[in-house]
Amino acid sequence: MQGFNKKHRVTWWAWLLVLFIGGLLVWGTAHDARLYQDPILQVTAVQKQQTTKETDDFQNVDHQTKQKLTGHLLNTKRRGQRVTLTNTYSTSGAMDQRYHVGSQLFVVVHRSGQQLHAMVKDKKRDTPLVFMLWLVVGLLLLIMQTSGLMAFLSVAANGVLFFLAILLNGSTQGAQVLWIFGSLAVAFAAVTLWLVLGWTRQMVITLMTTLGGTLCSILVALVVFHLTHEKGMYYESMQYVTQLPRPLFIAETLLGSLGAVMDESTDIISSLYALKRERPQLTPRQIFLSGRQIGSTIMGPLINVLFFIFVADTFPMALLYLKNGNSWGYTFSMNMSMGVVQSLISGIGIVLAVPLASYLASRWLPQEEVHA
Repeated sequence: MQGFNKKHRVTWWAWLLVLFIGGLLVWGTAHDARLYQDPILQVTAVQKQQTTKETDDFQNVDHQTKQKLTGHLLNTKRRGQRVTLTNTYSTSGAMDQRYHVGSQLFVVVHRSGQQLHAMVKDKKRDTPLVFMLWLVVGLLLLIMQTSGLMAFLSVAANGVLFFLAILLNGSTQGAQVLWIFGSLAVAFAAVTLWLVLGWTRQMVITLMTTLGGTLCSILVALVVFHLTHEKGMYYESMQYVTQLPRPLFIAETLLGSLGAVMDESTDIISSLYALKRERPQLTPRQIFLSGRQIGSTIMGPLINVLFFIFVADTFPMALLYLKNGNSWGYTFSMNMSMGVVQSLISGIGIVLAVPLASYLASRWLPQEEVHA
């Protein structure tokens, strides 16, 4: 009973500590304007002006509203000075947004006579970003404890690796993009599984399954590309590409397939590992059949998750194309075709990972001494 009360008190102290640190970080980012070199204005008053209705050639209707913003500067040598500016926002909010009292904005300041005027560059968003980051990390630490900490460390380590890969790709002018991001995929898988599972036989099996399933899916895709001469591959639809689009697309697909295959491999092998722990007498064939059954159960929902992510990514732009008089075929080609190809390649990796994970687990897990 005393141990339970002590653990309960420790949990409450942990909650309070996380709340205090999070509140301190959110408050700090809301008052960190002096750390920025660009002028930041805090809106103190908003006056709504006229609203106009606009209709284009395709009978799309939108409304634009002007608002007069008044505020004071929070940094630079003009700190504390009063500034007025105008902002125009639309109901759709496609290319603009509405501002409210308390909004902090990056502005370009200029003087007109005796008054200061400004033009909005962007909204200051560090406070909500830090709040969401604190919320995610806090929930991970408080609910998952050590496992949550390892998950957060894996994300942070992968973020650093990805940043270094981007810098290396830029320094080579994109000439080695496949080698760079292929190596990055191996590093992603190894670091993530090592931090989450530790250096165990289970981690090694999961890593081999992840890399093997991803490699097989990419090889199948390359064979299909070669046989079909890449007909229907609209690389020109890739936005903001400043280097050869084909290697970049393959690298993008490689990383996307890696995540899906790693998710499934971890689920299958962790389940088989727990099953072997409970029933040490299982034969390799029984483990293989159990792995196939587990894989067939999670394979469908995982492929649907990929489809939902793809739909969510392409849905806004597809609607914009359709509302502006484009056909379904052209809209699909310019917005959805590449995403469908990536989803299919990831789906192939998911399917191939099931027998691969089952086979490797059936060969390796029975050799390990599993203690209760």
